[in-house]
Amino acid sequence: MRVRPDVTTATAPTAAPLTAIDRCDRCGAQAYLRVQLKSGGELLFCAHHAREHSEKLREIAEHVHDETGKLGDTHATPADDA
Repeated sequence: MRVRPDVTTATAPTAAPLTAIDRCDRCGAQAYLRVQLKSGGELLFCAHHAREHSEKLREIAEHVHDETGKLGDTHATPADDA
């Protein structure tokens, strides 16, 4: 008798950092949040839509990769008034 392994369609959480190529599934802006769903698959969100949908995302997320902290890493420099 041959034993068949269990097969699942769930994906492992992606550990790769988000890049400028990753786009929000809602509006197309740069994604800063990757949500691995309990049902399988993933969604990408910009910081705005991540905040807007955060309550619902907590209910359906298996894992959340949040890089919204990157938004505070850039510092605007004032223009010279020369």
